[in-house]
Amino acid sequence: MQFLYAQTDRCLGCRSCEIACRIEHSEEKNLFSAVSQIHPPKKRLFVEQQGDRKEPVLCHHCDDSPCMAACITGSLYRDERGVIRRRDERCIGCWSCIMACPFGVVARDANLHLAVKCDRCPDREIPACVASCPTKALRLVDADMLSEERRQEYMLREEK
Repeated sequence: MQFLYAQTDRCLGCRSCEIACRIEHSEEKNLFSAVSQIHPPKKRLFVEQQGDRKEPVLCHHCDDSPCMAACITGSLYRDERGVIRRRDERCIGCWSCIMACPFGVVARDANLHLAVKCDRCPDREIPACVASCPTKALRLVDADMLSEERRQEYMLREEK
């Protein structure tokens, strides 16, 4: 299974990922229509900043998925790619999933009365946030590839 990985030391805090996410989830998938929609699309990841530290905070599509467990209507489900998605017709806007998410990345869309979270851009091979990141701080990786990279990083640190 692939997952989104944020390499925080590369994040500039430019918020290109947030903008790309909103555009991807807009009706016509372009910036001008996204900002002029009656209900502009909500972002599904958040670039947070504290002091000099900038970090994209995004859905982990957790194995134990507290948001999915908290969903009283079964609106949240895991698709064939392992991504936790929402069935719009079942979401009643109770916000249980928002309260259950340990990362604070399930958001409330008060206009549509729906919970909003990362769906990893199901119409795209590479999520919009990943494709838009100028420094490649966001990447789509698999666990084996990430483990190999971590071992290499560890070896480089030990050499210093």
